[in-house]
Amino acid sequence: MTHREDQVAGLLLAAGGGRRLGGRPKALLEHRGRPLVEYAVGVLRAAGCSRVHVVLGARADAVRERARLDGCVLVDNPEWERGMGSSLRAGLGSLAGTGARAVLVSLVDQPGIGPRAVARVLAAYRDDTSLASAAYDGVRGHPVLFGAAHWAAVAASATGDRGARAYLKEHEAAITLVECGDVARPYDIDTEDDLGHLE
Repeated sequence: MTHREDQVAGLLLAAGGGRRLGGRPKALLEHRGRPLVEYAVGVLRAAGCSRVHVVLGARADAVRERARLDGCVLVDNPEWERGMGSSLRAGLGSLAGTGARAVLVSLVDQPGIGPRAVARVLAAYRDDTSLASAAYDGVRGHPVLFGAAHWAAVAASATGDRGARAYLKEHEAAITLVECGDVARPYDIDTEDDLGHLE
């Protein structure tokens, strides 16, 4: 195991209720014959994250039942309805004491972002002050890598659906942008129309 794999944990935010999808939790949408959450975990692992924490919220019991998430740390976010910020806080909290020095945060509803893009962002890790993000034609997107030195401030600023957006905006100059537009497509599965992206 390279020291990068050992020190960077993958964090998958998969708690959303899919409000604009008629209340179908995104984690359970089917992609390539399996629940989306299982596919997304596979992407993180293929990219080199040997430790993966998954934040669950909407229909967490059904997700546990249907998706094969062996070897993942499953984190329940009882406040998932308050938005992505609460899931990010729950996920970062779950990493305390694990020895992880950075976290790579990805979203369950972006199946167009595969292992190649994730591995590129992972490769930007240097130490616990690292701050890196995938970019698509120069525009910042996911996944995002936060060294542990940033976690407390990220958690403190993560509210509502904003996740780490405010923190990243504030620290724009410090972010290493990793262009991934040539290997990934950063669409979200948010509405019925977006379901056409699933395979």
